[in-house]
Amino acid sequence: MEQKIAITNHTGSISLGQGVRNLQPAYFGLVMATGIVAIAAQLEGMPTLARILTWLSIISFIILWVLTLIRITVYPRCFFQDLIDHTRGVGFFTVVAGCGILGSDLVVVFGRYRSAFVLWFITAILWILLTYSIFTAFTVKRVKPSLAEGINGGWLISIVATQAVSSLASLLAPQSGAYDSKLLFLSLAFWLCGGMLYIWLISLIFYRYTFFTFSPSDLMPPYWVNMGAVAISTLAGALLIMNAREATFLEALLPFLKGFTILFWATATWWIPMLITLGFWRHVYKRYKLAYSPLYWGAVFPLGMYTVCTYRLSEVMSLKFLLWIPRCFVYIALAAWLATFIGLIRALMKIGFQREP
Repeated sequence: MEQKIAITNHTGSISLGQGVRNLQPAYFGLVMATGIVAIAAQLEGMPTLARILTWLSIISFIILWVLTLIRITVYPRCFFQDLIDHTRGVGFFTVVAGCGILGSDLVVVFGRYRSAFVLWFITAILWILLTYSIFTAFTVKRVKPSLAEGINGGWLISIVATQAVSSLASLLAPQSGAYDSKLLFLSLAFWLCGGMLYIWLISLIFYRYTFFTFSPSDLMPPYWVNMGAVAISTLAGALLIMNAREATFLEALLPFLKGFTILFWATATWWIPMLITLGFWRHVYKRYKLAYSPLYWGAVFPLGMYTVCTYRLSEVMSLKFLLWIPRCFVYIALAAWLATFIGLIRALMKIGFQREP
């Protein structure tokens, strides 16, 4: 029998069990968004803010892991049902991406390489476990949704997770001694794998967008990951270019690396006006209510990632005329993060004062 989790204070019995039981698998998007905005703040000369956001990311990471482990223990059936669900299952890739982004955050903001190495190993192991368990389950399950019902921008979190492994490996390579070439080769392999996955998945998503009926409710917040997935691919490519002198195989591939990295950045840039237009259509023209959802962290993350990837691209390709973009986008990312964080606090306050029936 499933247990109930509750706490009691002066307001009476406050139920936590329902929240843990129905915990959104994509909630680690909070860690992703906070971590990448912290990196953006650090690169744009706001170290104090970057440290505050990094600590918030660490705290969120710990809390979400505790809640996830409780959910696995107390509500295992709900957990595994989500894992094989076409809509919610892909949300678990935020766990992988969250680990990777937090590791990168520790390197860039605090210079904590040892802790980042531990997180990279956890990220790589989780990537293997979740990639092959989720996609195998999607393949062999007997009852499947239609393409229109089963796929959305959230599927691209699998690319974000893959490129998070690549990016962190590239950041750690200079501190890995004799293993630097091996780590850079793994980084290259994951970068190429992520690029391949993006081509596969974005083709299906774009087909679903343009050839099936589209309602405002279909345009969930993770549609911004259409841009975020290629933004982190740009970042991973830029970090490989940065390390090209450390490995002969990267030097040989340098023209290829530069060409595809710019391709990814151009694709990310193309998505931004399209996504703004669709957001206007959803919330202004169709008057769809804007209310907090944990999925909105998947919309904050791409804004921070576009800031960071453009900064790194301009750095490694000597494209200084692009630097105005991260200088502007960092404030957009911070504003989006703050608005979503306020939504989170308000949602927690409502849960906190709701009596258990």
